[in-house]
Amino acid sequence: MSLQPIYDIAEICARKKVNQVVLCPGSRCAPLTLAFSRHDKIKTRTFSDERSAGFVALGIAQQSGNPAAMVCTSGTAAYNFSPAVAEAFFAQTPLIIFTADRPAEWIAQHDGQTIHQQNIFGKHVKQSYQLPQTYDHTDDQWAVNRIVNEAINLAMQEPKGPVHINAPFREPFYPDAKEKITYTKDARIVEGIQNFYTIAGDQADQLKRDWTKYSKIMVVAGQHDYDNNLIASLGSFMQSQPAAVVGDIISNLNSLEGVVRHADVFLPHAPDDVKKSLRPDLLITFGKSVISKSLKLFLRKYAPKAHWHIQPTGVVADPFQSITKVIHANPSSFFDSIQVTEKSKVFEKQKQSNFQKLWEAEEHRAERTLKDFFSKEAFGELELVHEVLRQLPPLCNLHLANSMSVRYANLVGLNDPKKNINVFANRGTSGIDGCTSTAVGHSLSNELPNFLITGDLAFFYDRNAFWHNYSLPNLRIILLNNHGGIIFKMIDGPGSLAETDEYFVTRQKLNAKKLCEEFEFDHLKLDNKRKIKNTLKDFFEFDGATKILELETALDLNKTIFDNLKQKIKKSYEL
Repeated sequence: MSLQPIYDIAEICARKKVNQVVLCPGSRCAPLTLAFSRHDKIKTRTFSDERSAGFVALGIAQQSGNPAAMVCTSGTAAYNFSPAVAEAFFAQTPLIIFTADRPAEWIAQHDGQTIHQQNIFGKHVKQSYQLPQTYDHTDDQWAVNRIVNEAINLAMQEPKGPVHINAPFREPFYPDAKEKITYTKDARIVEGIQNFYTIAGDQADQLKRDWTKYSKIMVVAGQHDYDNNLIASLGSFMQSQPAAVVGDIISNLNSLEGVVRHADVFLPHAPDDVKKSLRPDLLITFGKSVISKSLKLFLRKYAPKAHWHIQPTGVVADPFQSITKVIHANPSSFFDSIQVTEKSKVFEKQKQSNFQKLWEAEEHRAERTLKDFFSKEAFGELELVHEVLRQLPPLCNLHLANSMSVRYANLVGLNDPKKNINVFANRGTSGIDGCTSTAVGHSLSNELPNFLITGDLAFFYDRNAFWHNYSLPNLRIILLNNHGGIIFKMIDGPGSLAETDEYFVTRQKLNAKKLCEEFEFDHLKLDNKRKIKNTLKDFFEFDGATKILELETALDLNKTIFDNLKQKIKKSYEL
């Protein structure tokens, strides 16, 4: 049986800009492995741990903007892709997942490495496809070509996401040693034309008329890729319309002046009368999730009269429980359309401006409190995050692991709009399982400085992110090691239970020194505040080495520091 239709999968991928492929070792997947690895327009990398490999592919796809492909052998190897596939689905990141399989008649017949692989990822892929088992008939050849074209096009349609192609192979699947693999240069390519999701003239006119009904207007940005067009559109909108614009650190609006970045600092502690004054009439949202639980609770309790959500297409989430209108457009198109609204009456315009200034005043309160806090507080995790974010170089990637790492960074914020820092975090599912591997994927596919802030549980859970043969000279890791999951000391519920340390915090004794020796990384240990200047100077020097900066501290110390910040914010309302 000729494997030419399988080899041509690589040609289709290369011509459709799927030119980076993550390969996991195995025998059943040999036809796909050889097809991709021998194609001169495709960059392949090998990773032995499928769970880590999936997140590496996720990082590659996020960095490149094109789908990354991933290949594994049959059996449980495919299941190990699942966490990354789920993250890609909710993060709307395009992945092409190839899983090799046994022929259908051998499923559940005690054949090695054989499980039920069709639709293995369930609802966490946009579509699951099954390739034919033989390729001799022209209809089978046509089917392989059609499926691969369709899958890649679907992965790139809004909302973008992962697609699964299950490929059953019969033996033999290794070519003879002297056999040359060739590719059909005129293989059919089905082009997918992308929709720009702009707002039509009559729709814009209606939105402008509706806009004038509201005097307290608030924009909330969820997680969003760094987008120069969006930043330009939203920046122009903010110049022409008095509206409060709120964005977490993962909204990537950090280069915009006037964005409220510290809502998670003041909202948990603001008195009810202040919160009532911050209640919007019209709420406009775009992007995916927000980090701040306090912002969610605030908007649920102080619900707006109207809530417009901007989203090109797909299922709409309603986390604030208030959506009244869904606008199917790109956010930049919406803000371009709405900013040319005819000026409303002077009185209405003044009310809009007053509302925006109320949010601005709370933002300034938070900034003053943080500045004063970091000048006096004992040294711990929160202050290290503050120093790192302050010293990050321009044009770099900042990766934030889940649990306290992303929350620390969100509290501190990025306050230098000139640095153009691109922020990434696995907030689709908010798991700790692949945070490091995702950062590794980014580091492998760009030459920018990549910084990862992570906690010890996320770091050691994903240590196989480094189990490969590729250097990472542009990767820097800040490891906040308090020897447990500190978030379970912070949140309501587990903190006061007798079982907390063993069953929730999960105390552990590891540090990164031996890992750094094993993988030949530089290990920079920071154990007191006096060392921070010189240690960070060494850390930020890019000299060809991968560097891990580790801060080992007591969990209770960091909890105390965090509690002190909360008390300081509360006191700011008593003055």
